[in-house]
Amino acid sequence: MLYSTTTPEWKRRHLRELLNSGTVQQFPGAFTPLSARLIEEKGFAGVYISGAVLANDLGLPDIGLTTLTEVTTRAGQIARMTNLPCLVDADTGFGEPMNVARTIQELENAGLAGCHIEDQFNPKRCGHLDGKNVVDIDTATKRIRAAADARRDPNFLIMARTDIRAVEGIQAAQDRARALVDAGADAIFPEAMRDLDEFQAIRDAVDVPILANMTEFGKSDLFTTKELQEVGVNMVIYPVTLLRTAMGAAERVLDVLLAEGTQQAHVGTMLTRARLYELVDYEAYNHFDSGVFNFHVPALFAPSKESE
Repeated sequence: MLYSTTTPEWKRRHLRELLNSGTVQQFPGAFTPLSARLIEEKGFAGVYISGAVLANDLGLPDIGLTTLTEVTTRAGQIARMTNLPCLVDADTGFGEPMNVARTIQELENAGLAGCHIEDQFNPKRCGHLDGKNVVDIDTATKRIRAAADARRDPNFLIMARTDIRAVEGIQAAQDRARALVDAGADAIFPEAMRDLDEFQAIRDAVDVPILANMTEFGKSDLFTTKELQEVGVNMVIYPVTLLRTAMGAAERVLDVLLAEGTQQAHVGTMLTRARLYELVDYEAYNHFDSGVFNFHVPALFAPSKESE
């Protein structure tokens, strides 16, 4: 009932354990707090919170328009509804190194288990679009060093994302991954890898956990967890999958509603009332209410015996 029963500190320790388990961990992307609860119920290891999803849900493109406050607020709302560790996309850290430091502490306060900071120019663009630009190595490492220095919980995960492969190639991605680890990154997110050999190249370059982004319509094929584990990937995210699925279904129902004047044809594909009530745990709230409000309220103006 209400929020998660585990603490942010426990979630951060658990995330570390998952990444060191030797088994690739799946983190579907949540686009609402309720979807995070569904991810947990289905048995996934953790929840990913995509910057693109947060922007798109506000009706904005993923080009660095969201603010630290918007991202922290929504990410915190999602994180508090699940017992799973949540990893959030913090874009470029929302500014210069001092801003990056503040970003980390705000995300800690919001209950996140970790975040990733990328090496694109600020403002950034979606990692699977062409025409990206990356900052120089000095700027990239200063961001990560500021993030690592700012955290107060040593288990808060600082992941470094690099987009340099699309700009300078896989050798540059290996070199940058090493530099980011030296700067304090606990894990590496190599964006837009072309094939499994490129994931293997990053695995060979660093000895920290690495993440694979299995986003639809992107630069990477949609590899299976078995394939990714064989090349040493520790975590795989599906950042926009649930949002795309939900919006696709919504669009189809709206078309039918206009064409037929009723949603009847799609009722069978909807989440039922009973299932929705189960997800939001109506029964627990009902028990709570009956346990608290277990008394009878007398009439306020009941006549006294003297006036009878």
